[in-house]
Amino acid sequence: MKDGDPAQHLTEIDTSMPHSARIWNYWVGGKDNYEVDRTAGDQVREVFPGIVDDARHTRAFLARAVRCLAGEEGVRQFLDIGTGLPTADNTHEIAQRVAPESRIVYVDNDPLVLRHAQALLTSHPEGACAYIDADVRDSDRILTGAARTLDFSRPIGLMMLGILGNVPDYDEALETLKRLLDALPSGSFLVVNDGTTTNVERNEAVRQYNENSGGSHPYTNRSPEQIGAYFSGLTLVEPGVVPTSQWRPEPNPWHTTDVAVLCGVGRKI
Repeated sequence: MKDGDPAQHLTEIDTSMPHSARIWNYWVGGKDNYEVDRTAGDQVREVFPGIVDDARHTRAFLARAVRCLAGEEGVRQFLDIGTGLPTADNTHEIAQRVAPESRIVYVDNDPLVLRHAQALLTSHPEGACAYIDADVRDSDRILTGAARTLDFSRPIGLMMLGILGNVPDYDEALETLKRLLDALPSGSFLVVNDGTTTNVERNEAVRQYNENSGGSHPYTNRSPEQIGAYFSGLTLVEPGVVPTSQWRPEPNPWHTTDVAVLCGVGRKI
């Protein structure tokens, strides 16, 4: 049995407390959530109605960023940490649509995500997919497991969408990111998307969520300067660190551009 095989780590799903991955799934229109998640999601939306647009634009940014790396930059390997629940157009589907030989490793530590991992592991036969059950801060486990599928002598796209905010201490988030980036070769890319402190309603919604979630997967908004510092030492891909809706935007049905989420793509020299 491979490391990260879902059958190896299945645990009982706790439906008594909301979970961030399931709430996110609810916001983007998914079905893999419970009443407790929908209640928590609605409470956040009452305080900050823009959260649904934030979630949708984040998903759209994922697709644009992966197409950029797989298409323009020729990246054929992706390490996607904080996978979340599978929906349409997961990282491997987008990348393998451009280059069928692409290899993708997903990382998450939610039991419900584990139960759906087989959907994530359905790779194009020319490529490969794998899944690692690990916390974002457990870099040794992540890197050891990823090396079974990815070639660390060739460029890798490190996808970290909405996950660094789940590390409450900023210095720890920076150190976690540094450990991961240090293991990647030159020519690799970092893709980050995280909530920012620029919207008062979002700040209050996150505060209330953290208070009511029983300590389960708290989230921390970061300042624009803090999010920008994630790319220290990297060369930013145009248009730099910008609101998620404004990173190489494409037509969408939401007609919103004012989102309280920042994103960027940086290249390791």
